[in-house]
Amino acid sequence: LEVFYRVGVPDAERAKPQRLLLTVEMESDFSKAAKTDSIADTIDYFAVTQRLLKFGDAKSWKLIEKLAADIADAILSEFKPQGVKVEVKKFISPQARHISVRLTKKS
Repeated sequence: LEVFYRVGVPDAERAKPQRLLLTVEMESDFSKAAKTDSIADTIDYFAVTQRLLKFGDAKSWKLIEKLAADIADAILSEFKPQGVKVEVKKFISPQARHISVRLTKKS
């Protein structure tokens, strides 16, 4: 998911939102949804996406490590998966394709 959040150690870097890529993997028992084919029996991924698109509104972070932890906590709290893995990719260094952190949390 492509998002634009304010993140960076220097104040100047947090002055305007920058492009980040998020990868979110949620762990849950989807067997009921597989049988019923009903959105009511699973996690609404569109709702997760909409939440993450707005997650950075009026917020900022110095570290992508803290951002990943905050995203994981919000997903666990609001959408109730058994576990979540969040990767945040940041495009700050011209010498690297990207830098990233990956964090896994269980409920």
